[in-house]
Amino acid sequence: MKIAIVGAGIAGLAAAARLQYAGHQVDVFEHQNYAGGKLTQIKVGNYRFDAGPSIFTMPQYVDEVFSICGKDPKDYFEYEYVDDVCNYFWEDGTRMTSYADIEKFAKQVEEQLKVDSQPVRNMVAKNQFKFETVGDLFIRKSLHQLKTYLSLNTLRAVLRTPRLQLFQSMNQVNSKALNHPKLVQMFNRFATYNGSNPYEASSILNLVGHLELGLGIALPKGGMHDISQSVYKLAQDLGVQFHFGQKVDEILVENKKTKGIRIGEKKMDYDTVVCNMDVYFAYKHLLPNASKPTKVLEQPRSSSGIVFYWGIKKEFPELILHNALMTEDSEKEFDCIFNKKTITDDPTIYINITSKHCKEDAPKGCENWFTMINVPHMEGQNWDELVAHARKVIIAKINRTLNTDIEKYIEVEEVFEPRIIQNRTLSYQGSLYGISSNSRTGAFFRHSNASKRIKDLYFCGGSVHPGGGIPLCLSSAKIVAETINS
Repeated sequence: MKIAIVGAGIAGLAAAARLQYAGHQVDVFEHQNYAGGKLTQIKVGNYRFDAGPSIFTMPQYVDEVFSICGKDPKDYFEYEYVDDVCNYFWEDGTRMTSYADIEKFAKQVEEQLKVDSQPVRNMVAKNQFKFETVGDLFIRKSLHQLKTYLSLNTLRAVLRTPRLQLFQSMNQVNSKALNHPKLVQMFNRFATYNGSNPYEASSILNLVGHLELGLGIALPKGGMHDISQSVYKLAQDLGVQFHFGQKVDEILVENKKTKGIRIGEKKMDYDTVVCNMDVYFAYKHLLPNASKPTKVLEQPRSSSGIVFYWGIKKEFPELILHNALMTEDSEKEFDCIFNKKTITDDPTIYINITSKHCKEDAPKGCENWFTMINVPHMEGQNWDELVAHARKVIIAKINRTLNTDIEKYIEVEEVFEPRIIQNRTLSYQGSLYGISSNSRTGAFFRHSNASKRIKDLYFCGGSVHPGGGIPLCLSSAKIVAETINS
């Protein structure tokens, strides 16, 4: 079977490898001149930065792509788990490090916050229960196929529904269960994994906490960029043909069946098309005459981000890899992001430093900082003003929290913001995770991986089921490949 894949994001790459190994002839068309989509890199002067996801969980999903294709993952890709999952900093001087080792984490809670650690132990256990109950169902299976609902796993999840706290928000559950406001903040933070608001999103999303505190986070030896490049190399070795700088203008449809693609005036026949493009733009630009799933496409979008990539000419020994400088009023922060559509003067700041582990990412004695705040998606805001304001408040917060003058150490700078995110990655409104997951039924409103209206048309990537982030995008590729091969 001849298959065209539109887009070379991580989901498109993984789908290409799986389908080529299954015996199909696969061509990948990418409008940029590189593979990886959001999961790419940028170089500024003597610094290298991972541009895209900054936290790597569930690396076994990457390993699976190689194993399913008959390859040893270590021949392409290596990673290591890190001991300290996240370092937290508050302006009142409180410092906390979370660990995937519950005993070490519990000790931190008792030493730094002076409270009993049993509520944290209970929360970690409950999040593990939620993940083990519905994680496989929501992440690894299609929610748009009847057989998913006829499985024993689904029945087990239904029977456990009262214990899943589906109809309470993350913040409601965390506030009741935890015995310190800073702990509530820490566990609310997991909503940002898919751009959600913990004051609105269902507490089922607390299962995300298990990814960090139960399973741990890993670091690719060559940085996050190695993830996409390793899968790209696998696909090449298997025989996938890549066409970069080739913008697909239309997915051809005849009698409600995919016929191929069009690039400019050139039409190419394919038996099947897999679209790794943001589903909103796919319908707008590639399927102009197709019936559109309006209810799905009009769902509210997730949050976006402003990222400052800074080359820092000084080592900060207390900052290791994954850090969060916490706000003092997280409810106000999320209200600004999701309701006021602006930026609070006291945002939570996420700082990632890969040069602590990948020495080639920065000159000796220097660091590469991925410095991010969550911001609203694009809805007509003045982003020139917001980016300038964000830079100002970020620098002020870093200076207050770390007792420094960070600006004089910034040697190089690159900025990503919602307009750039939309233009470079074709993510509608600059949203990082497709539609919002704040609704209790949000997972069911994500676009399906197989078109219900057009035969032999499939979708993968962060804008469709199961959602954004590396593990979920890889799962979407798995679902698409298995559906096509079934």
